[in-house]
Amino acid sequence: MNATGALGRYGEDLAARLLAEAGMTLLARNWRCGRAGEIDIVARDGDVVVVCEVKTRRAGLFEHPMAAVTPTKADRLRRLAECWLDRHGGSPPGGVRIDLVGVVLPRRGAPLVEHARGVA
Repeated sequence: MNATGALGRYGEDLAARLLAEAGMTLLARNWRCGRAGEIDIVARDGDVVVVCEVKTRRAGLFEHPMAAVTPTKADRLRRLAECWLDRHGGSPPGGVRIDLVGVVLPRRGAPLVEHARGVA
């Protein structure tokens, strides 16, 4: 795994821990739907299925990770959510929500992890 892959994996690990600590049940990580792409984390929050995109950045090098969900990315996440639901028994009573977890790694100190609900 290259440095970028390791950075992303670290961010996903932090995000998974944050979601679990918030009471969500993790259903899948790095779930693929053919050529449509990959969902970083699929979780259940009560009766809602949560499709979670995780973006990890080093502080100061790139735009803030929360700015990474463009309209094109949001459309892709909605298609991936539909694919997940099709393959896992349809929509749950609470529906589906798309969240974003942004992770910023400063040069020193603890990572900053932000969770935004319902971004797309």
